[in-house]
Amino acid sequence: MQVRRCAVLWLEPREVAHFELDDLLGGGTGVVSEMRWFAHAPHMPAPIEVGAEAATFLGKVSPTDWVGRGSLADALAADVLEGLCTNGLLVTDGSEHAALRAGDDRLRANNWYGLSSVWHAASRWGGIDAAGEVAEAGMNTALGLRTAYGAPPPVFHDRGSVEDRIPLARAERTELDELLDLRSTCRNFDTTRELPQAQFANVLERVFGARGQVHAADDFDVIKRTSPSGGALHPTEAYLMVQRVEGIAPGLYHYRPGDHSLQPLPPVEDLAKLAFYAVGGQQWFADAHVLVVLAPRFGRNFWKYRNHPKAYRVTILDVGHLSQTLFLSAIDLGLGAYVTAAINEVDIEKAFGLTSFVDGPLAVCGFGIRSDTMETSEFDPNRTVWKRK
Repeated sequence: MQVRRCAVLWLEPREVAHFELDDLLGGGTGVVSEMRWFAHAPHMPAPIEVGAEAATFLGKVSPTDWVGRGSLADALAADVLEGLCTNGLLVTDGSEHAALRAGDDRLRANNWYGLSSVWHAASRWGGIDAAGEVAEAGMNTALGLRTAYGAPPPVFHDRGSVEDRIPLARAERTELDELLDLRSTCRNFDTTRELPQAQFANVLERVFGARGQVHAADDFDVIKRTSPSGGALHPTEAYLMVQRVEGIAPGLYHYRPGDHSLQPLPPVEDLAKLAFYAVGGQQWFADAHVLVVLAPRFGRNFWKYRNHPKAYRVTILDVGHLSQTLFLSAIDLGLGAYVTAAINEVDIEKAFGLTSFVDGPLAVCGFGIRSDTMETSEFDPNRTVWKRK
């Protein structure tokens, strides 16, 4: 049997505290800390605790060169070596570990920069009611945050002296200014009405549709969207949770930008529950008529920017550009919109059949008809949105 280390591995020395009665009886606090090693491999679902001996051993095994497993027998106990193979930190060519090797192979094929892949994997949530936890901690208001954390850094940042400031002329207002001033995060959707299909289609086409296409080279096509994208690669896919749209059955869909169409996906048992967990328990966002999962196909971007330390940043920028365009496109039609990164990636991936390091979600947007009343507080400093109600 041939063995090599998994493609990406980060070993974390973590201080772990636990209670010991003997320490308490001996006059201590009862809380004893010890250092443990945890292995982070992005093709595995969670960090894996390993012993110090195994951690040292992993640091010496090549992720590229295959060696005979027998040649490692003298370096590590047989049961520990088998454990590393079973948990995917060591990859083998044996049939019993075929699924683990397949996951590692898929990660390698996507050309991730190692630290970025670890960060991406470590920041994913599953089944978290983030909004509920914030409310329980009393930090769902400005006063609660101020009480818990003290004063935030100032809004405006100064560099240099006041005397050296150069006043600039104010721009004359245009319709673009009116639209920009209406951009705000909607937390109050009308759950009693259906979104007209024409408005639904309008937003999708303006934000995600292909406005042009060029055949750059053999097997290499380039499209133009209304938002910029690193390398003109446009890796971000739009996966939809349609809840209340005229003429379209509630369910999950994938948007096809080339021909401006929807691809129905397998149904979920409880769409409203999925929406709730998709946005981390933020019910005001879960109520949107349409939720849009922004999920880059990382291999599309990393095909050009291979193992590049800036490549993951570019995919994040891609999602940010699209979310702003969605805001403005929805608001131009008189609709409400939002974007949130407080999402349960694991739940979304399961529902849409995604693989985190292949095509993982980075944010969720939503849009729909605004409610006539403000039940949940919104940030609207200029009172430009609600004064129109």
